[in-house]
Amino acid sequence: MKKLILGLAVTASSLAFAQQTPTTSTNPVTFGIKGGMNVSSLSQGADLDDSKSKIGFNAGVFANIPVATNFSIQPEVLYNDLGSKSTRKTNFLGNEYRSDYSTNLGYVAVPVMFQYNVIPNLYLEAGPEFGFLVSAKDKLKTSTNGNTDATSTSTLNKDDFQTFNFGIGIGAGYYFTDNLGLTARYTAGVTDIFKNNSGDAVRNNVFQVGLAFKFK
Repeated sequence: MKKLILGLAVTASSLAFAQQTPTTSTNPVTFGIKGGMNVSSLSQGADLDDSKSKIGFNAGVFANIPVATNFSIQPEVLYNDLGSKSTRKTNFLGNEYRSDYSTNLGYVAVPVMFQYNVIPNLYLEAGPEFGFLVSAKDKLKTSTNGNTDATSTSTLNKDDFQTFNFGIGIGAGYYFTDNLGLTARYTAGVTDIFKNNSGDAVRNNVFQVGLAFKFK
């Protein structure tokens, strides 16, 4: 709970700062929306040696706060679909049996990015990300010779997971117009996603690419 309050306090403080920052024709505070694709994975733990990347999505809002000529702070609130997947295949009597298993972890993420404009439309960024687990599910799909046999989804016990997730993000973005831009970011997890984990730490990692739209 303390970590949840901390993350929300960081966001609230940044947004309050955005409202109080003087705006000019050259350095206005701007707000926007963004979204795109996640390519997420879990670092290999004792039972995750065969895990692979999973495709997901992210979507949310942001405020861009100029603090100097080429520097700005960008707090965001996003929904992040993270996790990983694995595939197992067996052959028996000339048939191929396949099981596709995915772990789907949903987070409300609060990145706070420090951005540097290399040129007016191109920026580099880095900063912390605070995440709060809101859902945890497993999905299983079985098939024979490429034909789907069954699919099932089960809800995982969130008490087995850490509610708070912390990561460090680095990225870049390019605005084609004053409003529309392409963004890319890699966020490496720092905290173990599991509670009471006696083995190797399992961390979230994600590469994100998407579009951002600033309201001006």
